Amino acid sequence: MSADSIAAAASAAGRGEGALAIVLHTHMPYVEGFGTWPFGEEWLWEAMVGSYLPLLEVLDQGAPLTLSLTPVLCDQLEAPGAMERFYEFVRNVRRWTHAEDAAGLRAGGEDRLALELERAWDEYERALASLDKRGGNMLSAFSKHAQWTSSATHAVLPLLASDACTTLQLASGIASHRRRFGEGWRGGFWLPECAYEPWLGPLLESAGVAAVCVELTARYGLGAPEHLHPVETEAGVVLVPIDRETIARVWSPEGYPSAGVYRDYHHHTIHHHKPWSNDGSPYDHARACALAAEHAADFVAHAKARLAHGGLAVCALDTELLGHWWYEGVHWLGEVVRECERQGVRLVRLDDALAEIEPVKAPADYSGWPASSWGEGGDLSTWSAPNVAELTFAARAAELELLADRHAAGVAATRELLALQASDWAFMISRELAGPYPRARFDGHLAAFAAARADRAGAQPPRNLAVDADLGALLSA
Repeated sequence: MSADSIAAAASAAGRGEGALAIVLHTHMPYVEGFGTWPFGEEWLWEAMVGSYLPLLEVLDQGAPLTLSLTPVLCDQLEAPGAMERFYEFVRNVRRWTHAEDAAGLRAGGEDRLALELERAWDEYERALASLDKRGGNMLSAFSKHAQWTSSATHAVLPLLASDACTTLQLASGIASHRRRFGEGWRGGFWLPECAYEPWLGPLLESAGVAAVCVELTARYGLGAPEHLHPVETEAGVVLVPIDRETIARVWSPEGYPSAGVYRDYHHHTIHHHKPWSNDGSPYDHARACALAAEHAADFVAHAKARLAHGGLAVCALDTELLGHWWYEGVHWLGEVVRECERQGVRLVRLDDALAEIEPVKAPADYSGWPASSWGEGGDLSTWSAPNVAELTFAARAAELELLADRHAAGVAATRELLALQASDWAFMISRELAGPYPRARFDGHLAAFAAARADRAGAQPPRNLAVDADLGALLSA
């Protein structure tokens, strides 16, 4: 990308102004109905309490944030009985565990820790009240904010074995979004793990995708101006670089969540409640929220400096980082929205920004770009390294087996294949998260795929996963 093309893009970006877009990638592995404590659907319920319902309070106030919802998360929120089990979990399980741990701490002379657990329980009650006022329907509450979608089961698309199954992932995910949220979709598509390779461009364009986010830090370097300017490919799909320079203020080993006064995610009581700060002292919520406000001001000041010469800075974050992992994260986000107004930083929804920006053309060497992602090293190794390669090869072998007999694929086998292709299992194994759970889940779907192939007539699809799987896309590709 030349200096002249960058300058042209900057002048076209909102009357020469820079703009900040915060993109929230909202995703949960398919855990609904697959295990409870310590691994399973409890993750979903905790994300609802800590991340999703507090985030809705910010979105409902009109915050111009970009919300991406994965179809697999929506499958779970839509699953029969899911919300009833959420209410049961909070009212009975969490009410009891907070009381038990608080009593144990108080008996041991830890009154401040016990008081913190009692304060924290109030947030669970507020979550129930928040869902109640939204009619008890989490998916419906998200509907007016849903903008971007993703592939059917969060597959790392460059690792799939065929155009046909890539098209299946794309078509099914988009059909899911349109069925749930209407025809107002503007073509924004979250590439799972930001995994991209140029051969995907024509398939994305054919599916109706207008724009995707990509990670190009390994190509251009941290803080390079190229990260502030969308790129139009030959296929017509716009690549929107995420700005690691901005993201790193939050999401890095030295990012805001590591501060001593914030709540420690890793140090917990018997029932996994967290009354300590990162510095080891009893958690002080008021002190932590005050620091979150300071960090919001710092973040916006940094973004303002980053955008001094125009352009579009995209700060893409996992929604679950905010509130669930970084306890104060949603409070910080609300303060960021307010700080943007105070400091005169233009905060925009990504679709709106792209409607007014003329992207630069892809450089001459674009077709030779290697695969990239926001995973370790900026490549695909998180999902293809030796410790997880067996999963990748097994999923590809299943894909090719299905394609060899695609006209007799069957709904159950197809949906089990989509479950195998989810990025989550290899990610958790690579990061040594959740013990044996991810491998057991992968092996279970692989066995169910084989059973469905052997008995197409009697096989049952996997719960509520990939309910919009588009067999027509598979057959016509």
